[in-house]
Amino acid sequence: MTVYLDFEKPIAALEARIQELEETAGETEIDAASEIRKLRVKADKLLADTYAKLSPWQKTQVARHPERPHFKHFVATLFDDFLPLAGDRAFADDKAILGGFARLGDRRVVLIGHEKGDDTESRLRHNFGMGKPEGYRKAIRLMELADRFGLPVISLVDTSGAFPGVQAEERGQAEAIARSTEKCLQLGVPLVSCIVGEGGSGGAVALAAADRVLMFEHAVYSVISPEGCASILWRTNDRAADAAQAMKVTAADLKSLGIIDAIVPEPMGGAHRDHAEACANLGKALSQSLGELENLDRAEVTRQRHAKFLAMGQF
Repeated sequence: MTVYLDFEKPIAALEARIQELEETAGETEIDAASEIRKLRVKADKLLADTYAKLSPWQKTQVARHPERPHFKHFVATLFDDFLPLAGDRAFADDKAILGGFARLGDRRVVLIGHEKGDDTESRLRHNFGMGKPEGYRKAIRLMELADRFGLPVISLVDTSGAFPGVQAEERGQAEAIARSTEKCLQLGVPLVSCIVGEGGSGGAVALAAADRVLMFEHAVYSVISPEGCASILWRTNDRAADAAQAMKVTAADLKSLGIIDAIVPEPMGGAHRDHAEACANLGKALSQSLGELENLDRAEVTRQRHAKFLAMGQF
């Protein structure tokens, strides 16, 4: 059953009417087929018009949609021979950050990403995609393996931020995030990241300090959530929409600022409406980015990466 966002209510009403007609077709004298066609055209146009002018806050809602594809969906659709590796060899295995060896087409890669889960049980198991120190230390271990064996790294980012609990702080959350970011910048192999949903705070940057940073069309990427920003500036999260507008969280804004390198198009109505098309678009973008980097030697890879990040914020 499709979950509709608040701004999608007119679309929901039309699609509910279409479903009702399809279920009762043949039971009445109404020309149901003709009416369904008219309603489909109207619903498709309304969907296109709505998604052509989404506000930053509405894009934030789309990026958080519960039916949006997550790490496990991309693994199942895009990658072959995925061999997951677990644990940080120090404390535990963090289920919020997954990774291992895989193949993207003919390329062998190391794949890392956040997994949010898609029902209550899996969301609790994966801690809603909020990584703990052992998750970022696992990511570091995987990046070191990639460096040792000369394999490019792909990271898929989808987190509201690193886990802020007391236990995570006791185990060195800030240090683990900093070390993971440092490892991204030190890698002598290509690193391509994509913000596939939410890219929140240092928990996202720790896997996204990459040679190429891609971003889904309706994803968001920011130093803090709009609600968090609003609660700091105005002492209320009721102004989250104002914060999202000011923070420049959308792919188009970040591309114009030079923070990301490319925007990956989504199916009409968002990636949650067509996982297969969303995965196919991501696969093309990842392959193109890896192709642009595959002939660079280690020194040039790191030189270009450092230059990219040092240039940010210069005017």
